[in-house]
Amino acid sequence: MSANLDLVRSIYAAWERGDFGRTDWVHHEIDWAWVGGPEPSRGTGMAGIGAPMRNWLTAWDGWYLETTEYRELDGERILVLYRGVGRGKTSGVEIGQLATDMANLFEVRDGKVVRLVVYWERDLALADLGLKE
Repeated sequence: MSANLDLVRSIYAAWERGDFGRTDWVHHEIDWAWVGGPEPSRGTGMAGIGAPMRNWLTAWDGWYLETTEYRELDGERILVLYRGVGRGKTSGVEIGQLATDMANLFEVRDGKVVRLVVYWERDLALADLGLKE
């Protein structure tokens, strides 16, 4: 297991506990993108990376992640397959019954994530990366 995979696993350990506030893993000039979902966007740096996630999290009670697989694609890129689960604050709908599986692509250099792509649809991530389920 590589140091980069260890870093990404530690990020998910925090996220799986509902701790989305940890930022020691983020490079200050991170290139980020939210592909699909309710608020597609992209940018560079810490200033905007959390806004789409904060907006998403405020709509849910008990939002959490269930990580299903870590794939080390090469020396810098790690793909994480997961499922988000929660209950809508207004509707009471369980997203676990409605959501598609999701994926995040991390690119790590010198112990920091320099690129993060959040895919709201796992199949899109796999297609973009030329991978199979």
